Amino acid sequence: MSKLITADQAAALLKDNMTVATTGFGLAGWAEEVAEALEKRFTESGQPQNLTLVHSSATGDWHDRGTVRIGYEGLIKRWIGAHIGSSATMSKLVSENKIEGYCLPQGVIVQLYREIAAKRPGVLTKVGMGTFVDPRLDGGKMNSATKEDIVQLVEFDGEQWLYYKTFPIDVAIVRATTADENGNLTTEKESVMLEMLELAQAVKNNGGIVIAQVEYLAKAGSLHPRDVKVPGILVDHIVVATDQRCCWQTEGLYFNPVFCGDIKVPLDSIPELPLTERKIIARRAAMELVPNAIVNLGVGIPSDIAAVGAEEKVSDMMTFTTEAGGIGGVPASLPHFGQSYNGEAVIGHANQFDFYDGGGLDVAFLGLAQADEAGNVNVSKFKGRAMGPGGFINVSQGAKKVVYCGTFTAKGLKVAIEDGKLSIIQEGKEKKFIKQVEQITFSGKYAAENNKAVVYITERAVFTLEDGQVTLVEIAPGIDLEKDILALMDFKPKVSPNLQQMPSGIFMPHWGQLKQIIVAKTKG
Repeated sequence: MSKLITADQAAALLKDNMTVATTGFGLAGWAEEVAEALEKRFTESGQPQNLTLVHSSATGDWHDRGTVRIGYEGLIKRWIGAHIGSSATMSKLVSENKIEGYCLPQGVIVQLYREIAAKRPGVLTKVGMGTFVDPRLDGGKMNSATKEDIVQLVEFDGEQWLYYKTFPIDVAIVRATTADENGNLTTEKESVMLEMLELAQAVKNNGGIVIAQVEYLAKAGSLHPRDVKVPGILVDHIVVATDQRCCWQTEGLYFNPVFCGDIKVPLDSIPELPLTERKIIARRAAMELVPNAIVNLGVGIPSDIAAVGAEEKVSDMMTFTTEAGGIGGVPASLPHFGQSYNGEAVIGHANQFDFYDGGGLDVAFLGLAQADEAGNVNVSKFKGRAMGPGGFINVSQGAKKVVYCGTFTAKGLKVAIEDGKLSIIQEGKEKKFIKQVEQITFSGKYAAENNKAVVYITERAVFTLEDGQVTLVEIAPGIDLEKDILALMDFKPKVSPNLQQMPSGIFMPHWGQLKQIIVAKTKG
């Protein structure tokens, strides 16, 4: 019997109250044509209803593709994921209490698929301790409509752990490049493997159905067995996409051979960043790099560190990784976040988080949306709007050192950078350093208890977490301590008695000193 069906037929397989899990990282791995068909079916017939949607990463392009297509009241009853901010419709449903919303760490979700597949009870981990996922705080619940406890604090072998219980999944919707007639899947044009195999195994062993959207159909038995990433025994139905726009490799383009490793490009071809506050932050953050370090770069300003590294010709002095599974090369920024130029390897999503959770990262650079006097950081919820942390919780807790990167104020900040000095032309409308963050995505207290090195870098000031206190250690040339820093914080930080000036070189059009700084650490 043929496994080939249309997207409309795939959408018709979804029934009321099913739990549906999808792959996707931006638009990588996302089955857009099946989502379109599901949206069409619901808007025309009102069916299916009350689905539980599960996905690990931010899925979509922040506009009109991705989970935004299926963000309808009535269609979705419950959302379980790590990031929802890229889908305005889904985020709105959660923020307005129209659906239940559970936000869990990205790594935990992809690891849960393996436990579901093996019919083990759940994931036992420290990941999430002290954050909003901890049941002593919010238990991962993003609104008041969310009642059931799905995260437990347990004691095992004399230690406290978080326990994430497994749950049945009825349908998996995955995306690959090619399927043969037997359902074997290959990923030759995909930039990342994600959790496609783990999810397919979880659903198949639960008696559910696995739907794969692909771009090409091959003759049965014609695919090289080592190229097959998901065996056909796990795939029930194949949808061959009818439009390239449903198979985009990243949020920003249909296909670039460098992102799937088909070619290598000269790193000089990566565009240099203009001299703005973002570049200042990225340069100062790059000074925290050490030789031979294994590094993770988060979305936003942290991803600019890769471009600074390429410009300063230090990319070969350490190994950059992406949470989507990339190892080596130079990570790309939005709209290609999660991909890498000239990568060395791509591993599975869950495998990457095993490595991260176990302390494999020497240093992680992550976004700084809000910070408070306890050193807590919030990137997951703002003024009641659900965003989610993605892999932020796993990465920040697992890394030996974490460096937060962001502007000092938000919304409207304008600066001037001249002659190695910084001046504020227009201050941002919103403070970032506040008395208490709205939601704890990173726990300063938990970090202090575990002696984690923590740095907070902005365009005008650098702070560290010392003995549980946010401590000002550097100030930009041209900046007034009282007017430009302390007056714009809702708490008074500790000011280091050895307060330094941020290096004037990072405020110049051409820097050229990063390699020397990193090499000096080898000698030290």
